[in-house]
Amino acid sequence: MHLLGDPLSHEDGAGRCMTRKEDVAIRKQNSVQNMVRLTLELIVKSLNQKNRRDESLAQHLRKITHLKLANKNIDIIDDLSLCKNINVLYLYDNQIKEIHNLDFASNLRHLYLQNNCITRIENIASLSKLEKLYLGGNYITVVEGLENLEELRELHVESQQLPLGEKLLFDPRSLHSLAKSLSVLNISNNNIDEMSDLAILENIFHLIAVDNQIQHIKDLELVLGVWTKLSKLELSGNPVCHKPKYRDRVILQSKSLDDNDSEHTHFPVYYFPIPKEKPNFPVFTGSHNKEFHPPTYEENRVIEKISHSTLKNSQSVQKDLIEPHFLRQMPL
Repeated sequence: MHLLGDPLSHEDGAGRCMTRKEDVAIRKQNSVQNMVRLTLELIVKSLNQKNRRDESLAQHLRKITHLKLANKNIDIIDDLSLCKNINVLYLYDNQIKEIHNLDFASNLRHLYLQNNCITRIENIASLSKLEKLYLGGNYITVVEGLENLEELRELHVESQQLPLGEKLLFDPRSLHSLAKSLSVLNISNNNIDEMSDLAILENIFHLIAVDNQIQHIKDLELVLGVWTKLSKLELSGNPVCHKPKYRDRVILQSKSLDDNDSEHTHFPVYYFPIPKEKPNFPVFTGSHNKEFHPPTYEENRVIEKISHSTLKNSQSVQKDLIEPHFLRQMPL
């Protein structure tokens, strides 16, 4: 018997009474049924252009260089060997659990796999020409399987869904293979508390490590001392940012970061809005009901000093914004 307002049961489309447990089971089944296998048929449907009448489908697929299959609910990568000339493959925002069937893509340069369900970096040894690899927002616990990617310039592994209390780890073999090629590394939001293992990456130019657990300058000393090409460092959201004069100490430890050159953005930081704190100086407002008291000489000096500092920092930020994608970034 179905009671109105009963939280444990409801009617389906045919008027049958179902318990909540049955409803959840059906939803899961529908979710599985909605999964999509990445096949050549799906690729053909996703293409905007039509092949000429005088060329076969195989010939048409061999001409494809960019393949956009994001947000298609794909869970399995099928045999795509006919698309052997792909340079850029977009597979982000899907349900992919394993990286496989990409051995054919020897010309692949950019691979976008962020926001999937991937737990291991595997089966990409044949992608010897890969330059950019995007794996953010997955379930990866160890950065591994990159031994043959000696041309990889950018690696993005931010915001992994890690087990509680664990941090992202790095396989020394993969780091050794990337030592001379990797220039951009994004390891944000991965509970990382020290980076000595990354010191081998001698050509790092841009490190993005926001929202981690780096506590002290000493946790950065080793990499700052050996990364002679480091020009951009993003550390906002780490406890170390609250240490006294940490910016000066970071620059002092580094052999490449320079705080005096205003023509280049050496310390861009991703800006995440935070709740406004109460100001640590008096704020004076007028009132119709209360008598207004002008600020004292000392208070005027404090306000003047803060205003001058704010204006100076604002001018410095404007000089540093040399690229459009830095518009939401602020200096460290």
